[in-house]
Amino acid sequence: MGKKVLLAGESWSSTLMEVKGFNSFLSSKYETGLGWIDKAIEKAGYELVYIPNHEAAEKFPFTMEELQQYACVILSDIGADTLQVPPQTFNASVKMPNRCNLLKEYVLQGGGLLMVGGYMTFSGIGGQGKWYHTAVQDVLPVQLYPYDDRMEHCEGVFPVTKNPNHPVVKDIENEWPNVLGYNKSVLKPEAELVVEICGDPFIAFADYGKGRSGIFATDCAPHWAPPEFCNWKCYDVLFKNMIDYLVQ
Repeated sequence: MGKKVLLAGESWSSTLMEVKGFNSFLSSKYETGLGWIDKAIEKAGYELVYIPNHEAAEKFPFTMEELQQYACVILSDIGADTLQVPPQTFNASVKMPNRCNLLKEYVLQGGGLLMVGGYMTFSGIGGQGKWYHTAVQDVLPVQLYPYDDRMEHCEGVFPVTKNPNHPVVKDIENEWPNVLGYNKSVLKPEAELVVEICGDPFIAFADYGKGRSGIFATDCAPHWAPPEFCNWKCYDVLFKNMIDYLVQ
């Protein structure tokens, strides 16, 4: 197998209450956004390790030794609280390593980090993503907003390549499919902008210490990424190129 890539997040549970006259009942379901990004990672020759949101609080690495097993870490639709409030701390007031601080050191020591957009990454819905307030912000190519940063575009908006010579957009069509929303941020002075959307960073990278980080400012799966984006013939190549560039 190839180098390991850790994908954390990209899952959710939902509960539905149905009221039928006098009676009511609850039903629930568990879903993931897998089916696209995972296949792209594996097709690119990497070994994928997936930790869904409900397991990340306990299973996301607590030590640098564990984290450095991975050439790249991808955070997708996962809030900072999931890593900063482990069960040991929440339930028993036990001090534990701050894994946001660990991720910063991971990048500085040579790791690759990619933040994928969503309702719980960047700052997200209601600001609940909370990555702005963590050490991860220090090693991202963009400055996050400390409040709800979602840009909802039900009409569809199109990414625009700004640096066509960059290796990440090699073999990528100039005309992108539309997306239905993204997380707004501000490009840092030291960062390289590859693709923008509505004048905001869409794909960007920066080097920190011995490592490199990147952002992809929309979903890797529905809802912001509609079928025409997820099934785009360049989707797999795009994620391969981004991971290759981060892994260096």
